Amino acid sequence: METGVVRCADASDVENLASFLESANLSTDGIREAIEYFLIMESNSGDIKATLGIEPHGKIGLLRSLVMTSTASEKDLFILFEQILLLARDRGMESLYLASNKRNSLAFFSLLGFKQEETAHLPEVLFESEHVKHIMTVDNSFFLKLSM
Repeated sequence: METGVVRCADASDVENLASFLESANLSTDGIREAIEYFLIMESNSGDIKATLGIEPHGKIGLLRSLVMTSTASEKDLFILFEQILLLARDRGMESLYLASNKRNSLAFFSLLGFKQEETAHLPEVLFESEHVKHIMTVDNSFFLKLSM
């Protein structure tokens, strides 16, 4: 199985990325404004195979919009996360947060160094995020934090 090429998205990717996210029933709010914080994994034929982005809030980032096609492998997932952590460091982020309601993902994220964070301890700036506002309405949701 081929591993895709991972690259930073740019303004020319907005429409294609938005379409990819919409096909996975994810919100495209804020994509245009944060496009340089999104990674795209492409297949050899140039199709989007996976994506992951950061919603920047100063020195804090919120991971969002993880979508993988059925052709993406576990190795691809690790590569995507490895690259997003490098991107966050390159952009001067001090911490990354993510939200999920899938408890079976906790082991994977803890391998990457994420630790569970109580909602009450989240930075105020995250509560301005539409993504966080939505997550707060999802049953069994939880937040994880990675200090960079």
